[in-house]
Amino acid sequence: MSKTVVVVGASFAGLAVSHRLLKYTRQKEKNLRVVLVSPTSHFYWNLASIRAVVPGLIKEDQIFHPIEPGFSLYPKENFEFVYGSATSVDTDAKTASVAAPDGEKTLKYDYLVLATGARSANDDVPWKPLGSHEETVQQLRDTAKKVGAAKTILVAGAGATGCETSSEIKHKYGADKDVILLAADAEVMGGDVLASNMEYEMKKLGVDVRKNARVASTEVLADGRTEVRLVEGAPITVDLYLPTMGLKPNTGYLSEKLLNENKYVEVDEFYQVKNAENVWACGDIVSKPRAGFMITDKQAAGVAKNIELVIQGKAQLPVKLLPVDALMCAAGRDRGAGRIGNVKVFSIMAWALKGRTLGMPWAPKYVDGTQW
Repeated sequence: MSKTVVVVGASFAGLAVSHRLLKYTRQKEKNLRVVLVSPTSHFYWNLASIRAVVPGLIKEDQIFHPIEPGFSLYPKENFEFVYGSATSVDTDAKTASVAAPDGEKTLKYDYLVLATGARSANDDVPWKPLGSHEETVQQLRDTAKKVGAAKTILVAGAGATGCETSSEIKHKYGADKDVILLAADAEVMGGDVLASNMEYEMKKLGVDVRKNARVASTEVLADGRTEVRLVEGAPITVDLYLPTMGLKPNTGYLSEKLLNENKYVEVDEFYQVKNAENVWACGDIVSKPRAGFMITDKQAAGVAKNIELVIQGKAQLPVKLLPVDALMCAAGRDRGAGRIGNVKVFSIMAWALKGRTLGMPWAPKYVDGTQW
């Protein structure tokens, strides 16, 4: 009898779980069947979005890769790609409903993986997939066009995305564009250990870093410029406003009993979803302990292994994350800032590990499974 694993979401977490199950678990469970559900036909390597919004630096085929061909090496009876968006999950009936171009589909599962991630709090920026491949590509093109045309650019939010985006724009244009970065807190990066290093790199590029500056509201004026009103202080009028603050989990299709107070999926130490049988979750839909590329990969590895153990009737293992938390930030195309644990690294190391390529050579490997 076949065992069906439905994986909802085909970004970093969904691809990592699916390929691991098909490459490794399938060798032990020949009747394993993986059904991958995705609202987009292409995988978006959004780690490079901070550079892709600057015209002329990145080609689209470096960060967008078709998903389905990457699974062509697996037997057809073991894999199915379903193009559509999840609309609901019934954990009692063990079904997932999907809105597909050819109508509503109901997928039966034995095991379910929730990997629909999170989206940007503001839908006007391309830091995360917007919906379909075409929508995301168009949004990225539109943003890059606006960046190219703007003289004054305000980046709101001084987390990693905001700091990196400000640096990329200033690195490309120098004195030709004024770039303002607003930090809501007293320090950039929320006061992380690497905050002073990142601020040093940005200021060296000429980014105007303003701290304790929280956005209250924005308004697009008649001339197309944007007025940014702050909680305290005078408003700022700029040609382009790029918000980078916040994520919203893509959990609207799930029952409230599966979510915590912030609408993220609630999981235990096995990354099994609480209040549900044979359901796991990983990636930005969990954001535990935080949202992060390498953290997601470790979660996906643990989830795939636990599904295999459950199929075999064995006890699950607690998911092990990184032994030391690491964070690297690009500061333009030739510098960076980073830390391993609480130890800061040299700029050249952060550049080599992230800023040089932003991981883009890994993108095809995520799609075809050779990363694992």
